Amino acid sequence: MYKVFVNDKPFFLTNQIVKETDFQLFLLESTDIKKLVINMFNNKIKKCYLYYPDEKVILKKLKEKIPVQRAGGGLVYNKKGEVLFIFRNGKWDLPKGGKEKREKMKLTAMREVEEETGVNKLTITKKLQKTYHIFKRNGIYKLKITNWYEMQSAYEGIPVGQAEEGIEKVAWLNPEQIKEAMQNSYENIKLLFEEEKLLR
Repeated sequence: MYKVFVNDKPFFLTNQIVKETDFQLFLLESTDIKKLVINMFNNKIKKCYLYYPDEKVILKKLKEKIPVQRAGGGLVYNKKGEVLFIFRNGKWDLPKGGKEKREKMKLTAMREVEEETGVNKLTITKKLQKTYHIFKRNGIYKLKITNWYEMQSAYEGIPVGQAEEGIEKVAWLNPEQIKEAMQNSYENIKLLFEEEKLLR
């Protein structure tokens, strides 16, 4: 099952029909994805299942219906065990950005962390889960698939937010501050911290 967010509201790509649920059910094969997404953006649909019988190709089927943008991002720790956050559009987020042509995804993630925060001396320690969300740019809805990596940084300077990307501030947050930041973050980011067992 895949969890895709539209404005922090989830839809699940599933090959199982769940009975007795408050989720609306749509058939992936015949659903107008754009119409569904608009209804979610306008709060007409809060959460739903998109059903397709074969789980192996379910994501491929969604990609046939909506343009895909690939991105890479980092959950970056410093020597003190704090995590690097950016504050943008009124929410706490992690540095990430779009993949360039022929660029390896790991390099995308490291480049974006450095560009958005000024933090370098990065080492990837492990691959994390991918996250999925739908956004609108220039009137077109796209599915953003972000590959996340856990990283360590030996950087000791002061991080600086990339102004042209609308980053208002950059901060290293400790576990207590992370819990607070999660009250004002995105569902995809919360998923990463749940995976990392940092939210208890």
